[in-house]
Amino acid sequence: MPHDHPHHYHDDHGAHVHGGGDPGHGHGHVHHVPEGDRALGLAVAVNVLLTLAQIVGGIVSGSMALIADAVHNLSDAAALVIAFAARRIARRPADPGMSFGYARAEVVAALVNYTVLVVISLWLGFEAVMRLLDPPEVAGGIVMALAALALVIDLATAALTFRLAKDSTNIRAAFLHNLADAGSSVAVLVGGALIWSFGWAWADPAITLLISAWILWHALSEIGPVIRVLMLAAPGAAEAEAVRAAIVAEDGVAGVHHLHVWQLDEHRASLEAHLVLEEGAEGGNVVRRVKARIAERFGIAHVTFETETRASGCAGTGCRFEGA
Repeated sequence: MPHDHPHHYHDDHGAHVHGGGDPGHGHGHVHHVPEGDRALGLAVAVNVLLTLAQIVGGIVSGSMALIADAVHNLSDAAALVIAFAARRIARRPADPGMSFGYARAEVVAALVNYTVLVVISLWLGFEAVMRLLDPPEVAGGIVMALAALALVIDLATAALTFRLAKDSTNIRAAFLHNLADAGSSVAVLVGGALIWSFGWAWADPAITLLISAWILWHALSEIGPVIRVLMLAAPGAAEAEAVRAAIVAEDGVAGVHHLHVWQLDEHRASLEAHLVLEEGAEGGNVVRRVKARIAERFGIAHVTFETETRASGCAGTGCRFEGA
């Protein structure tokens, strides 16, 4: 049976562009300017220096909360390095071996970063519980000074990545790392003040436990959408049944089956299906109208249909007509 496939090509900047559907909805993958890479590089350097300062301060002061914050800052630096590498890979144009391009590298990087956050939070929680059972002596003044420094640097690092985080789940993972760190630094600062003012040694592991819970909640709440993309789930606004209903509502369509909708990466979705035409319907016109409807309603421009009629039957195996 005839196939109606969108064409693939590359624009002058190496972006992978998908034809087909509504021409006004072409989804080239937009890449950030190199200034974004410089911002990430600066953020990495600052976080590494802060991590070293906090580890030394935590050892000198005896503060587990400060060391916990340092480990989290180190994870921030690692997250930024991973984010930077993924951005570079994602810019590569599509090739015969990777026909959809490399944009999913950023989704993989986000999954790695959130998984690391989950592991770190569990380790910190365990250490906090152990120290709550036997609170050590902590030098509150050193803790407060380094926590205040960390807060300033965390906010500065978050500012460096804020613009990039709007369009990338990969950078957003690193950005939210820093926001979580800023909250952690506030908590450590409060703990240091309690130790310095009242000698409450238990405050340090208690604050560490709160940091652990905060990181875990943050990571688990963000990892779900990333896993959905990697599991080829449909976009939230384009569940298969909603797409099916929109297709069969179009004049000239008798039904649709073998319908698959999935997220290619953070910014692009794809749809393929067997489109059953009414007898006598002009296939080309119907396909164009259906594609335009899908692009307008669901923002999906990468659409592939195999057109059929009831008389011709289904070209695939195990087919049955649905949605008539």
